[in-house]
Amino acid sequence: MSNANTWIAYSTPNPGARFRLFCFPYAGGGASIYQQWNGVPLDQVEVCPIQLPGRESRMAETPFRCLGSLASAVADILPQDKPFAFFGHSVGALLSFELSRELRRRGSALPFHLFVSGASTPHLCPDQPPRFNLPREELLVRIRELGGTPEAALANAELLDIFLPILRADFALFDTYSYQNEAPFLFPITAMAGDSDAEVDTLGVRQWHIHTRNRFRCHEFHGDHFFLHQHSSDVRFLIAKEIETAAPSSTISAVSGSVQ
Repeated sequence: MSNANTWIAYSTPNPGARFRLFCFPYAGGGASIYQQWNGVPLDQVEVCPIQLPGRESRMAETPFRCLGSLASAVADILPQDKPFAFFGHSVGALLSFELSRELRRRGSALPFHLFVSGASTPHLCPDQPPRFNLPREELLVRIRELGGTPEAALANAELLDIFLPILRADFALFDTYSYQNEAPFLFPITAMAGDSDAEVDTLGVRQWHIHTRNRFRCHEFHGDHFFLHQHSSDVRFLIAKEIETAAPSSTISAVSGSVQ
């Protein structure tokens, strides 16, 4: 069975941190996209990027294709000895949402804040035709439309043989998702969107508000679907500010360990 050390990568031990921020990648992405998130302005937070099976250090493992199964697997290993929040971009946002629901079903500790980025609200997903089963050339067209992947990588046949199965699996997480009605959360949700994102309609991002009975805020950034990288510093400052506002006033004092 995989343990937390397998799933959590690029986490800089920070025993003095009051909180943890678990970060979930977009389709085809690995934990390394959050490698530079430690430190200012998140110096009071232990940033814990989640490494999903099938990429980077877990390349030899089979990637998940069912979002519910993946959420359950992450729930099995998620450390809960400090208050924590979730951040997810694109399909990572949907995963963080379903993981929160899975934790609630188990009666486990819940995040004190959910940050969702570059993703339509779950009750509108999937909001486009399936991509995971497209023929190779059609899939490459869609990847180019999405942006974020260097043309040199798309022209490398050997690299594509490795990358496309991972991307198909991640697209399947989204394309086969089936939303179920459940009660809204009691913790706040902050949504983020790119104002020129051709993949996600900003109106769909704003509708995340129905999934919380607490405070909801939506922030727009100038950029496409990958504004997360274009405005990395601004995104982190926003998260730090929201955590300062929404985080529990007291922490679990009995615990001093950190994720390594």
